[in-house]
Amino acid sequence: MTQEIQDLVNQGKMLPLMEEFYTIQGEGFYKGTAAYFVRIGGCDVGCHWCDVKESWIASLHPPTETEKIVANAAKYSDTIVVTGGEPLMWDMTELTSQLKAKGMKVHIETSGAYELSGTWDWICLSPKKMKLPTQGVYDKANELKTIIYNKDDFRFAEEQAAKVNKDCILYMQPEWSKRDKMIPEIVDYVMANPKWKVSLQTHKYLNIP
Repeated sequence: MTQEIQDLVNQGKMLPLMEEFYTIQGEGFYKGTAAYFVRIGGCDVGCHWCDVKESWIASLHPPTETEKIVANAAKYSDTIVVTGGEPLMWDMTELTSQLKAKGMKVHIETSGAYELSGTWDWICLSPKKMKLPTQGVYDKANELKTIIYNKDDFRFAEEQAAKVNKDCILYMQPEWSKRDKMIPEIVDYVMANPKWKVSLQTHKYLNIP
């Protein structure tokens, strides 16, 4: 990568784009909503159950002009979901500014491990034990999505729920490979603790991206 391109990436005028696609949001508060997904490469959080490990190495994904990403998104939907990888490894100011200028609703899915940048209509925080969120993301998260892989994740979920703002919607979502085991436990937990809601990866049941 040339220094010129690196400078543009650092400024958020180019981003390591892994993929972009139009689909149905499968998880959380906006499940069932048509949305254009922009997946940014690069992540150092390292969840062992991550289903997009190919996103981790940013250098594998070509730096793409932010203007081009916005132009592609504008063809499909007015709801844009920026995901990764971990998109907050990069400055999201330019991307969100351009999307908002076109009147789009801009959502992010993040572990919260990096400082918040950009202007967002909806922040989905999915914290990970190995690299906890920054306070700024806790303060502004609209929904907390905790992934339940084993029994200790219930403890972790409550720990994280205590850190988010009072208006944040709380979700527990089974890790896909453990869903048959964990769904009954999540159902029991949510019924006993109704401040929580159940989230499922409905896009996988629908067999769509």
